[in-house]
Amino acid sequence: MGTTAFILISQKEYTPERLLANSIASAYHADIMLNFYNSKNYDSNGHFLSTTLNINDKNVKENGESFILYVGALDNPNLDFFDYKGVGLNPSHKLYQGGTIEEIYGVEELVFRFIYHYLKANPDDYFWVADYNWVYSWKDMQKLKSLPFDSEWCYKKPK
Repeated sequence: MGTTAFILISQKEYTPERLLANSIASAYHADIMLNFYNSKNYDSNGHFLSTTLNINDKNVKENGESFILYVGALDNPNLDFFDYKGVGLNPSHKLYQGGTIEEIYGVEELVFRFIYHYLKANPDDYFWVADYNWVYSWKDMQKLKSLPFDSEWCYKKPK
């Protein structure tokens, strides 16, 4: 199992369609490829859980950088975010783990480019690296963007 990360979104604002649309726009602005095959995941009872997007560097054949972004269904039981205290967020915000990146190891630059543009367009959302229990805000991403790129950015405490 690798390092998992999530896009945290207000429960009031979240819909899978909104995350899909914002992901397309973010990939466009980051100048990266996004492939959507409308591949849907279901639980054993046939309830829709998520769909997937493949995010790739335009030079994917050269360097092989890509990751899968899972977009959760509104009735997905794993959508609720519970670790407010652990990451220092206000629990009254009520967030969902709307987007899941299963493995960020080895694709840190691609993830940075995508998340930077995602949070630029959605500054009230967050990027959470679960294994380290760190949350990156739009302000954190702006600060990181102003520095020389560090491939270890997502393994370091943002503040």
